[in-house]
Amino acid sequence: MEDLILIVVLALVAFMLLLTILGRYKKCPSDKIMVIYGRVSHNKDGTAKSARCIHGGATFIWPVFQGYEFMDLTPLSISVDLKSALSRQNIRIDVPSRFTVGISTEPGIMQNAAERLLGLKLSEVQELAKDIIFGQLRLIIATMDIEEINTDRDKFLESVSRNVETELKKIGLRLINVNVTDISDESGYIEALGKEAAAKAINDAKKSVAEKERDGSIGQANAYMDQRIQVAKANSTAIQGENEAKRNIALSNAMLREKEAEALKIAITAEKIQSAKALEESYAAEQTAEQARFAREKATLEADVIVQAEIKKRQMELQAEAEAEQVRRKARGDADAIFAKMEAEARGMQEILKKQAAGFSEMVKSAGGDPKDAIMLMIGDKLEELMRVQVDAIKNIKIDKITVWDGGNSGKDGTSSTANFISNLMKSVPPLGEVFSLAGMQLPDILGKKISDVPSESAEVQTDANNAQ
Repeated sequence: MEDLILIVVLALVAFMLLLTILGRYKKCPSDKIMVIYGRVSHNKDGTAKSARCIHGGATFIWPVFQGYEFMDLTPLSISVDLKSALSRQNIRIDVPSRFTVGISTEPGIMQNAAERLLGLKLSEVQELAKDIIFGQLRLIIATMDIEEINTDRDKFLESVSRNVETELKKIGLRLINVNVTDISDESGYIEALGKEAAAKAINDAKKSVAEKERDGSIGQANAYMDQRIQVAKANSTAIQGENEAKRNIALSNAMLREKEAEALKIAITAEKIQSAKALEESYAAEQTAEQARFAREKATLEADVIVQAEIKKRQMELQAEAEAEQVRRKARGDADAIFAKMEAEARGMQEILKKQAAGFSEMVKSAGGDPKDAIMLMIGDKLEELMRVQVDAIKNIKIDKITVWDGGNSGKDGTSSTANFISNLMKSVPPLGEVFSLAGMQLPDILGKKISDVPSESAEVQTDANNAQ
C-alpha cells in the first residue's frame, strides 16, 4: 500500500508539473503582440533587452523569471479637425482630416511600442497619436503654399504620411491611411482658386470649340479651293486642247491655201515674173522691217531720253534739297558760333570792367579815399600817352614848302600875319583841356591853366612869333 500511495503521489506531482508547464506555454493571436518582459535574451552588443515582442506563434514563459502582456493591433481611427493652420503664405486654413494608425509589427518599431505603449488603453494611445499628428500637420502646412495643398493632393498626402509616420514610429505606431476631407480658409482664397480653375476650364473648352470650328471652316474652305483649282485646271486643259485643235486646223488650211496659190502662180505667170515679183515682195518686206526697226529704235531712244531726264531731274531735286539742308545747318552753326563768341566777349568785357572797378577801388583806397586824388593819379599815369596822341595828330602831315606873303600888317594885338598863321596852325590840334571838356570832365589844376589866363606867357608867345616873322 505504501508503494502504491507513493506511486500515486508521484504521478499527481508529475501531472501537476505537466499542467504547470503546459500553462506557461503561451500562444500569440494574429491581432495582438505578446510582450515578454523580465529575464529575456540580450542584444548583439551584449546589453540586456527590456522586452521581447512576438507577433504570431507561441513561446514558453518562464515562471517567476518572466511575465507577459498583450498589445492590441486593432487600427485606431483618429479625427483631426485642424483649424486656422498658418500656411507659407501667412493664410490660415482649415484642414479636417482622418488618420488611421495602429501598432506596428516591424521588429524595431514593436520594441518601441513595448517600451512606450505597454499598459496604455486604446483611448490613451489614440490621444497620444493625435497630439503628434496635430503638430506634424501644422508643420507641413507651414512649409507649403495653398496652391500645392489644394491642387497637388498627392504631394501633400505624401509629405503628411512621411513626416507623421516618422514621428509615430518613435512610439511604435505606423500610419495606415490618411484621408483629407476638405480644405477651406477664412479669406476665401481657395474658393477663388476654384472659381479661377472653373473659369479657366470653361475658357479652355470655349477655346477648343472655337479652334475646332476654325479648323472645320478652314478645311471646308480648303476643300472649296481644291475643287475650284481642279475645275479650273480641267477647264484650262480643255480650252488648251480646243485651241491646239483650232491652231492645227488653221495651219492646215493655210498650208492648203499656200499650195493652191503656188500652183496657181506657177500655172499663170512665167518664171521671170515670178522672180521679179518675189524680189519686189522682198524689197517690200525689207522696207516694212526697216520701218518697224526705225519705230522701235525711235521709241527706245525716246524712252531713254525721258528716263535720263527724269533721273537728272530727281538728282537735281535731291542735290537742291541737300544743299538747302547744308545751308540751313551751316546757318544754324554760324548763328550758334556768333552767339557763343558774343557771349564770350560779353563775359570778357564784364570781367575787364570788374577788374577795372576793383583796381579803381584799390586806387581810391591808396589815395586816402578821395576819388579826385585817385583820378589825378590815373591822369598823371596816362599824361605821357595823351600828349603823344596830340603830337601824332600832326606828325605825319607832309609839308614840302610853305610860302607866307606878309604885307607887314599887324593884328589887333600887335602880332604879324605870319605869327597868326603859325598860331592858328598849332590851335588846329585839339587841346587836352577841350578833349576833357567834350568828355564832360575838367582837368585838375596840377596840369596847368589856359594860356589866356597867364599874361606873361602870352607875351612870350607873341615875341617868339614876331621873331619868327
